[in-house]
Amino acid sequence: QVQLVESGGGLVQAGGSLRLSCATSGRTFRMAALGWFRQAPGKDREFVAAINWDGGDTYYADSVKGRFTISREYAKNTVYLQMNNLKPEDTAVYYCAAADRNYSGSFYSPRTYRYWGRGTQVTVSS
Repeated sequence: QVQLVESGGGLVQAGGSLRLSCATSGRTFRMAALGWFRQAPGKDREFVAAINWDGGDTYYADSVKGRFTISREYAKNTVYLQMNNLKPEDTAVYYCAAADRNYSGSFYSPRTYRYWGRGTQVTVSS
């Protein structure tokens, strides 16, 4: 099992920044990738960004490219999501997820991820 705990959410004005953290524990050697997803009220969970745990390759949704940056701190088993120039439409609960090394599918799909955190709320006011 891998446990994930998100932190860093909050209320920010449009144009502001937040940095989310995802601390992992447990069988972290099983992780192939970590991703961030978000879900707004009444909407499906959507992909935000992902990072290959070993190689560091990154993937982004078009809606956040150039504004969000995903990174990892290998020694701390922690992944970050730096969010700049936030917009009201970024308001959502943000979830961290880990894909197991036996994963199949695309990093862009929530079905690829086996482990999930409980989420952290991000609210962007206009």
